[in-house]
Amino acid sequence: MNNLLPFVVALPLLAAAATPLTRESKGLSRTLLLGTPALVLAFGILLVIETRDGDVLVEQVAGWEAGIAIAFAADLFSALVLVVMSLLTLVCSTFVVAAGDDDDPLMAPLVLVLSGGVFGALLTTDLFNLFVMIEVALIPSYVLMSKSGRPASLAAGRVYLTVNLFGSSLLLGGIALVYAVNGSVNLAELAGAGQASGIAAFAGGIILLALALKGALVPLHGWLPRTYPHASPAVTALFSGLLTKIGIYGLFRVFSVYFEGASQVQSIILAVTVVTMVVGVFGALGENSMRAILAFHMVSQVGYIALGLGFFGVAGMAASIFYLLHHTIVKASLFLSAGAIETHYGTDRLDRLGGLARREPLLAAAFLAAALSLAGIPPFSGFFAKFTLIRASMDAGEYLAAGVAVAVSLFTLLSMLKIWNSTFWGPDVPAGTADMAINDASKGGAMTTTRTRIRRTLIIPGVVLALVTVSLGVGAEILLSLVETAAEGLVDTTRYVEAVIGR
Repeated sequence: MNNLLPFVVALPLLAAAATPLTRESKGLSRTLLLGTPALVLAFGILLVIETRDGDVLVEQVAGWEAGIAIAFAADLFSALVLVVMSLLTLVCSTFVVAAGDDDDPLMAPLVLVLSGGVFGALLTTDLFNLFVMIEVALIPSYVLMSKSGRPASLAAGRVYLTVNLFGSSLLLGGIALVYAVNGSVNLAELAGAGQASGIAAFAGGIILLALALKGALVPLHGWLPRTYPHASPAVTALFSGLLTKIGIYGLFRVFSVYFEGASQVQSIILAVTVVTMVVGVFGALGENSMRAILAFHMVSQVGYIALGLGFFGVAGMAASIFYLLHHTIVKASLFLSAGAIETHYGTDRLDRLGGLARREPLLAAAFLAAALSLAGIPPFSGFFAKFTLIRASMDAGEYLAAGVAVAVSLFTLLSMLKIWNSTFWGPDVPAGTADMAINDASKGGAMTTTRTRIRRTLIIPGVVLALVTVSLGVGAEILLSLVETAAEGLVDTTRYVEAVIGR
């Protein structure tokens, strides 16, 4: 099965290359767009089954020996993230089709290339190849961010491009310095190198800084709320689950292998993550549109995800992995529900929406389930994610972090209620804003309104992911067992290192 690991990267790229051949057949194009992540999802599930006991699958491409070959590896951590990200790609691609965005012949290949880069970043064992895979994912994202051509979208695209180019330059510089100091960029060969000398720690610190920027940790977060709300709804949902999570995944991997959880770095990470939680949630409280609020919550929740790195141990890392998987699903569900509203009504501003719970009960139920999960209300996955993280914080003696996590959850609930009360539970939508005005000739040309329903195909993607968060809550015990095993592999990287370098 390890022989198939490179195809997780190759399949989306080959599918993207084949899309020009399908321009005369929308059905074939959609088959490539939807079938590719579906196949990766199925393979990811098999990887989870194969690695559930802590095994590590490795493929040295072309049969070259370890240390020379381009290596791909899958442990339970990367397998779990691969399953979630391929599921997210599939669901968001379904929304792309439902919204008609795939009428643009560039949409399918751009999404496929982006997903190929993301999948590759999860499986590579080489720091330079990590950089390459991140760039493979970012190049199509530059086009997707601003492809609508609207002035706000173009301005957001400039910010997005500038920040990510800077982050990529920083990442490449850090990798070059690591190679200069250690003579290798193979992550397994660099195990513990971050604690060997001050210059090695500095080199690794540059990499962590670049990954923190791409993950939108405070104070490197400002670009995210300035850009994500201005992409198309489908693209925003896709970016929320894939691009920022590459940075977080890289933080987990580099910190656990290169630094081996160095205590000196833990305190810095802990302070950054706590501040990130607070800054993100207060930013959300000041916004007045659905996607802007959700974008700031992405910043806040990234603080939760990385919090476990601040008290490196099995309990903390397991809680962080659980939170990463939960948040990826929940945030995308919320963005997709907001995207369904914006696609139909042309706006997501709270002051121009209202009464949708009565008109769109299925959409309202999906949004409410995901929102309550984000806030950590039982029985959704968010409750178990936050409970395990807060308990791990207290077990580690980090009572301030635990207290902040609880307080931020309350403010998260307030901002979710702000959306709910204005958009779903408030007064009905003003005529002419969310209704379609028509010219009634029988009334002498007077303008009347007719209420329209959001197409079910736009609603279903958000509903599917909302059901997933419910399932993760109900089956939390199973997932907790898996993430604990995954965390053990990050805290003690012996099996990962031995499998990758072959000794």
